[in-house]
Amino acid sequence: MGPPGAGKGTQADAIADHYGIVTISTGQLFRDNIQLGTALGKQIESLIAGGNLVPDEVTNEMVFQRLASPDVRKRGGFLLDGYPRTLEQVEALDGALLRSRRRLNAVVALVADPDQLVERLLKRAEIEGRADDNAESIRHRIDVYHAETAPVLDVYRERGLTVEVDAFGTVEEVRHRITSALDAKVGQPA
Repeated sequence: MGPPGAGKGTQADAIADHYGIVTISTGQLFRDNIQLGTALGKQIESLIAGGNLVPDEVTNEMVFQRLASPDVRKRGGFLLDGYPRTLEQVEALDGALLRSRRRLNAVVALVADPDQLVERLLKRAEIEGRADDNAESIRHRIDVYHAETAPVLDVYRERGLTVEVDAFGTVEEVRHRITSALDAKVGQPA
């Protein structure tokens, strides 16, 4: 977890590979369902086209379907990227994990200074030609994250699951910080 620009997507697959688990990214699940033309994909596409957020129920259903897939079960573990983002999603995930006799081992929280995030995202916008990414929109997304998602981290902090990691440095430096912190919390990969 972490605010926009903290590097969640950049780190997710490498961390999952390090531990031999599957990455479950809600953003990728949205894109996959839209591309495949599934019923969920059509619903998601319609919501996004209308400028709406995908409701928790739809996101939950999609994540839970993925958690039940054979490759996730075979690997024995998963890394959630972009989920849960709301307290309602935390509650739904708790129920799904309880029903499947699974649990979370850790929640990585990438910590970053908002001004540095704005600078990082403005550079990315320039490189990738993202005209809609300007300082004002980026700050708004960071504010939304803190308002909506930060309370989720509070829940996981209370449960003793949170591992906070500085999100600035090279990709390799941040990755090393994450794996070192996770190894200390949950053990080395097999």
